[in-house]
Amino acid sequence: EIMARMKADNHRYWANDNVAEYLAKGEKEKLIDEAEAAFELVLDALLIDRENDPNSSGTARRLAKMYLNEIPEGRYTKKPNVTAFPNEGTDAYDGMITIRAEIKSVCSHHHQPVAGVAYIGIIPNGKVLGLSKYIRLAKWHARRGTLQEELTNRIANSISEETGAKDLAVYIQATHGCVTCRGVGQENSLTQTTVLRGLFKTDPEVKKEFMDNIKTQQMYAGSGN
Repeated sequence: EIMARMKADNHRYWANDNVAEYLAKGEKEKLIDEAEAAFELVLDALLIDRENDPNSSGTARRLAKMYLNEIPEGRYTKKPNVTAFPNEGTDAYDGMITIRAEIKSVCSHHHQPVAGVAYIGIIPNGKVLGLSKYIRLAKWHARRGTLQEELTNRIANSISEETGAKDLAVYIQATHGCVTCRGVGQENSLTQTTVLRGLFKTDPEVKKEFMDNIKTQQMYAGSGN
């Protein structure tokens, strides 16, 4: 029924799209029930005895709740409330702001976990967000099936839409379960993606300041502070 409503509106529902507006009250719980039944079939197909194995009892329900309420919850929840504050007049700040956001996601190819950090750099243009809002936006976009390249762009687009800023950057470094746990099994693999816009792309000094800020934040996080 939900798919029919989205198709009628030509609303795309890819793994990294948000579908919250199409979920009526109580329908999320029904989706969990439906997903539980589907996961039971998957476990049966894998020849896992979910009736007698105590470690597999209830696993289908746990998987269903995890997929709807936790790892890709950004698909099923509305965008967090974002308050933009004016940045004008004699006290207007025209320097760089750099924010660190710890993010978790899931690869849309193999549904393996992705964990990492997003660094957001912005030179305000009339409006700024509360510091926690940059982090909330990044986490909301991350919590769905996606590719890191897409996620980097989505975070940049979202912040640009909320602030009107032209000069911004997003840098993400993350580990991917589809690389560490399967396939090549590269335990220490790290994927880095960068989106640079405005002065972050055209001015070498601005880009250097952003990268230096990232190094400082990495050192600070590494010290346990």
